[in-house]
Amino acid sequence: MAKRISGLTAATALLIGLAAQAEAAPIEIRWWHSMTDTNSAALGKIADAFNASQPDYRIVPVYKGSYPEALNAGIAAFRAHQAPHILQVFEVGTATMMAAKGAIKPVYELMEEAGLPFDADAYLPAVATYYSTADGHMISMPFNSSTPVLYYNKDAFRRAGLDPVVPPKTWPDFFQDARQLKAGGSACGFTLGWMSWTQLEVFSAWHNVPFASEANGLGGKDAVLEINGPLQVRHLDDLVKAAEDRSFDYAGRQSEPDAKFISGDCAMIQTSSGLYGTAKANAKFEFGMAPLPYYPEVPGAPQNSIIGGASLWVMGGKTPEEYKGVARFFAFLGQTPIQVAWHETTGYLPITKAAYQAAKSEGFYDKNPGLEIAIHELLDKPPTENTRGLRLGNLAQIRDGIAEEIESALAGKESAKEALDRAKARGDGILRSFEKTTG
Repeated sequence: MAKRISGLTAATALLIGLAAQAEAAPIEIRWWHSMTDTNSAALGKIADAFNASQPDYRIVPVYKGSYPEALNAGIAAFRAHQAPHILQVFEVGTATMMAAKGAIKPVYELMEEAGLPFDADAYLPAVATYYSTADGHMISMPFNSSTPVLYYNKDAFRRAGLDPVVPPKTWPDFFQDARQLKAGGSACGFTLGWMSWTQLEVFSAWHNVPFASEANGLGGKDAVLEINGPLQVRHLDDLVKAAEDRSFDYAGRQSEPDAKFISGDCAMIQTSSGLYGTAKANAKFEFGMAPLPYYPEVPGAPQNSIIGGASLWVMGGKTPEEYKGVARFFAFLGQTPIQVAWHETTGYLPITKAAYQAAKSEGFYDKNPGLEIAIHELLDKPPTENTRGLRLGNLAQIRDGIAEEIESALAGKESAKEALDRAKARGDGILRSFEKTTG
């Protein structure tokens, strides 16, 4: 009997021990994202640092494909009651996510319920405005914000007889340099990443013309596209001509063109400032960064750019304890050292004012002036109705339609004017459909 009692005591102790271990196991917080290469590694370091900083929660990053793929996966997972806790969504998905009642938990509510400090004013104004409601409540957590810049291959400039410290400032100079770069041995003078974003959305803001009515949708859901104005038509026509003389190589709708630049095939690219980390790690040549070109005859140009990249959305239907873990992670993410390291590694913006000042104070931009260009593009001039950002429903689908029409123009199947007229008509149809489905 004594042995039996002793055995029961040992078994009970074991069960108690296992229960204690189970109780102490950290709560997993799933984070679906679209980061690749250097940026994915930097994201993983943030998750590891948070996990090491406390025992209660464990961030589990999961790559879910490109931005559109991750958004579609997140929507499908929510409908199947299997959504992650955090979903990284590119900026054009903002209006769609805001309209998804019940699918998301606003960040300002999350932080307030967790009793953690959260000040939207701590973020750069261009970032805070994009992800906030009209009354100033931040809906999603800013993360990898960017804006387009010009990257150029200094070695290719030297081979073509161009000054490697004087990149083109205007579009006429840009097109001329592209032709000279091709003549000087580059497979192509330039390529363009994220075509709709860089060449219509940001291009329009950079020249202070509307992309859409109603302050680009920030003023109301009944906006219509205004992408077929004289300046946008002229610009697409110039791109078509550059494609015809093969100084421009169209390589895809999203980030596919990045490889053309990093490989050295194309001597220039306009794309996200977030390419910096990948270019630095993989390019076998000296490259520079410069502001976007502009048409000098446009009054007031350049104005300011608008942000791209993505923010972090908290999905609905989670437990209070899980939400507490997400809130603690967001508080960790907003710390200045974390933001500075992310910015300096990837080229994405230092999204808080404190992070920008910290990077500036430590002399980072003296050694890396290219990484301050995106900040100047956003902040050097007060925003106008045309440069505060975009808030258009189903903008990802609108981009697809724009891309198809631009591709048709580049292939010589329709004129630049016809392409943008058709893109506007298709986009307006998508906007009206969004209105009907969201009320």
